[in-house]
Amino acid sequence: MRLFATGLLVLMAGIFLTARHFLGTHPAWGYVLAFSEAAMVGGLADWFAVTALFRHPLGLPIPHTAIIPENKDRIADTMAQFLRENFLTPQVVARRLGHMNLAAAAGDWLSDPAKGGSSRLRDGAAELAAQVLESLDPERLGTQVRGGLFRQLEKLEVSPLIGQMLNTAMADRRHMPVIDSLVRWAGLTLEDNEDLIRDLIHRRANAVLRWTGLDERLANSVLDGLYKLLAEVIVDPEHPIRGKIEEGLAKLSHDLQNDAELRDRVERLKGELIANPAVSAWWQGVWERLRTAMLARLRRPAGESSGQLAEALAELGRHLRDDPALQLQINRFARRTLVGVSVRYGDQIVRLVSETVKRWDARTVTDRIEGAVGRDLQFIRINGTLVGGLVGVVIHVLDQLL
Repeated sequence: MRLFATGLLVLMAGIFLTARHFLGTHPAWGYVLAFSEAAMVGGLADWFAVTALFRHPLGLPIPHTAIIPENKDRIADTMAQFLRENFLTPQVVARRLGHMNLAAAAGDWLSDPAKGGSSRLRDGAAELAAQVLESLDPERLGTQVRGGLFRQLEKLEVSPLIGQMLNTAMADRRHMPVIDSLVRWAGLTLEDNEDLIRDLIHRRANAVLRWTGLDERLANSVLDGLYKLLAEVIVDPEHPIRGKIEEGLAKLSHDLQNDAELRDRVERLKGELIANPAVSAWWQGVWERLRTAMLARLRRPAGESSGQLAEALAELGRHLRDDPALQLQINRFARRTLVGVSVRYGDQIVRLVSETVKRWDARTVTDRIEGAVGRDLQFIRINGTLVGGLVGVVIHVLDQLL
């Protein structure tokens, strides 16, 4: 497209020289000369404008050019602030969720075999559960169970212990398979909701973007960027998002050891579990055999367990789809939870966006933005050349008439 736009500009220059040569032979050549002259001006002006967005035209350090690379950090902060003010405020999240029946949608997705919801969720949950089980230390936990875990739990405050175990798992890097599985599951969720994201971007885009079709390209760019980001998280053990997840795990570990309210809730839950005879009988002496059997079933591509789990998920979906009272409770819980997430972690999320863009070098930022909208920018040059030529003809006509 860049070659086509440049070729059109060269063509206008050739027409200009030809019309100038034959100007005195016929009055029509005056219109051709006016068109080509104005077209060159329009084409050159739009070439300068498009080039100035991404680099210095002809390498000259003209003021207010190379706008994007020169203002990379400010663009990053502006993007983050826009995301914070327009998407991650409690009012926006609550208003958006207030018009959504998440429970019914989830129930319809799980209960309909044609949508594959239960099978996809089953496969993702099975893989995630297997990764969690493999990340635990079976010998240490099995020894605690065989040594009389329940009798010790009555004397022990388990919340700090859980926090310390989480610290140990992170120190030994046993949490990494869990993060990998979460990222892959996020990719599957993104794939299933591409249409929703495209529709959201289309409705948020202004009329100019929709008229030019840039909203579709922007949606493609956003989705491609998200897929690429998830792929980078999987292959890069030092990716910033992994760092943010580990920060969250570290905070949870710290709260388990130091937050009095959370420790009280854990203690109450522990008491309820210890008082339950069925739980005590289930745990006593069978943890290792149960863990081994669970891993074997979760890793099995197909079998009785898969069918049973799929049927259980489908039954859950039918209850969610057909029970308004259950939908009300789940939707209310989801709304409170997501509003709380936006309040607690909104600043961290937008800071991640800002810091990620700031870490990119100027060339990376320029290439990614230009790659997303560069074809349409060349159309601006083409349109500028043609529109400039038409304006030149109009001015020439008015000059002849007046």
